[in-house]
Amino acid sequence: MICPDADPVLASFIEGLDVDTSHHRMVNQQNKCGYGLQGVCCRLCSNGPCRLSPARPKGVCGADADTIAARNFLRSVAAGSGCYIHVVENAAKQLEKAAKEKAPLKSGAALSRLAEALQITGRDDWEKAEKIAQAVKEDLYRPVDEKMELVEKIGYPARVETWKKLGILPGGAKDEIFNAVVKTSTNLNSDPVNMLMQCLRLGISTGVYGLVLTNLINDILMGEGEIGFDPVGMNVIDPECINIMVTGHQHALFSDLEAYLASDEVRKMAEEAGAKAVKIVGCTCVGQDFQLRKASGCDVFCGHAGNNYTSEAVLATGCIDLVVSEFNCTLPGIEPICDSLQIPQVCIDDVAKKANAEYDPYQYERRREISQNIVSKALASYRIRGTRGQGQDLLKRFSNAFSGLSSARMEPSDLQNALESLIAPQGGRSNPMAQHGHMEAITGVTEVTLKSFLGGNYSALINLIKEGKIKGIAGIVGCSNLRAKGHDVYTVELAKEMIKRDILVLSAGCTCGGLENCGLMSREAAELAGPGLKEVCKALGIPPVLNFGPCLAIGRMELVAGDIARELGVDIPQLPVVISAPQWLEEQALADGAFALALGFTLHLGLPPFVTGSPVILDVLTKQMKDLTGGCLMVDTDVESSAKALEQVIIEKRKGLGL
Repeated sequence: MICPDADPVLASFIEGLDVDTSHHRMVNQQNKCGYGLQGVCCRLCSNGPCRLSPARPKGVCGADADTIAARNFLRSVAAGSGCYIHVVENAAKQLEKAAKEKAPLKSGAALSRLAEALQITGRDDWEKAEKIAQAVKEDLYRPVDEKMELVEKIGYPARVETWKKLGILPGGAKDEIFNAVVKTSTNLNSDPVNMLMQCLRLGISTGVYGLVLTNLINDILMGEGEIGFDPVGMNVIDPECINIMVTGHQHALFSDLEAYLASDEVRKMAEEAGAKAVKIVGCTCVGQDFQLRKASGCDVFCGHAGNNYTSEAVLATGCIDLVVSEFNCTLPGIEPICDSLQIPQVCIDDVAKKANAEYDPYQYERRREISQNIVSKALASYRIRGTRGQGQDLLKRFSNAFSGLSSARMEPSDLQNALESLIAPQGGRSNPMAQHGHMEAITGVTEVTLKSFLGGNYSALINLIKEGKIKGIAGIVGCSNLRAKGHDVYTVELAKEMIKRDILVLSAGCTCGGLENCGLMSREAAELAGPGLKEVCKALGIPPVLNFGPCLAIGRMELVAGDIARELGVDIPQLPVVISAPQWLEEQALADGAFALALGFTLHLGLPPFVTGSPVILDVLTKQMKDLTGGCLMVDTDVESSAKALEQVIIEKRKGLGL
């Protein structure tokens, strides 16, 4: 028995597997801790764990539900922010080293735009790139009482002014995280509102740096997106190729590997091994970033197979020869599957080190050596692919091969035939999921390509909104989880409901993996849209759900919102735009959510965060936040009522603009 899945082909495949997956484990983990769900369990000191309830309203130290839930929540937001800051820090280091080495930069246009935005000049592109990297790093390393300088250059001006008035303009990103950890320790801060304001500061530094600047730096290093349509799902995996599955978020760390795989040297090695080529298989957000930039890159990327909860199934196809991981969304559940199928793993960033993976730390100076190690292991793995997983039944196969021979005279030919039966590859080279996915999904949508597609500005989109053909925009973003109705179920069903109401959907994150594999990012999905949106999609040749790529690209959507607000001459909270993270999963999603609230969006969640035991936190997030930033948290576990509520918010925003 497995949990529900929006993708019936994937569900059928997983149900037939004899390996343990997240889909199976979710069923066994249905019963959740009530104290944990409410955020009122504290284990910070040895007097605990203290579990609060109406009968026991305070912990041993005297901390109440508001304090305990706020501490837990702030620690989670700080951890999520730390993940994103780690990514942008590595991207900045990569840019700085590439600039010092005068290595080729993929997009001079992206470099020029960012340098202009940050008011950076230089004698040449490399000097500009180095100065950009240094400016980012300087802001990350500032003390908490020194405000980050680039926020005012990247953030939407009206929002920056609001943040200043509220006193939530962040100091150095790393020190903000450090301060949050200190603040939430035993017998320190007990002011839940103060801790929630710290969450907003962390949200701003997360959004501006981890979400926006990471993308803009990667555009320089990896090349920009270009709108197109590509096949998605496990059908992209060619079993005749040597396949390297990548998991994580840090595309810049794969720059040399892409170049090396496209070289004549690797092509020759693949041919000698009997393979067509060595390919990168996208899985999790880094795969979506490859997909975003596919047109500007080389042909070594075969396509995006799916999000985090498809990774176990991708491995179970038997077509993967190596896993390379560098960040989160790399499920621990892939480890026993890799062991069983003898698929080697290489981790290039120790924050994502798996127990049974080789650790080969990424260093810019060693990038070619690391790429060579990855290819070498993938080649060796490919050569034994046909016999993977056969070690456990070796004795059974031996017995079958020689059954009947022991009682008769054994001819040499009999022995040879038996031995060939024993060592013959089982199953050949085929992809059991060749029918999975969809033959097209829109890719390459960014704040730059979307504006270019619309004619260089957002006037056409604004006019469609004014006319009512498009009521507004819903960003359905973030993770996938298995608790909110099943894998991608809430995400897919909510997207269907929103487009049916003539609301254009933009997506970034693991949500894209489910939406594209279920066909909502194909042009034929226009048939599911309301009459106004359907007309627009058919006229423009686009689907009603646009694919911005990885979760990091949530920052790109903020740039789109800022540009639309600028053209309308309003602040971001006035826009007919709503955000939903229907299947948020982890601490990074909470940091994303803090950014959305700081921007002034109505934010919908399909599952409540672990704060429901605190009346103060609920009041601030769902009511008082409107008067602070203009934002508001909405929690609704029902798809249809969520869609109605979000539509109503858009209608009210339209009225506010006189539409």
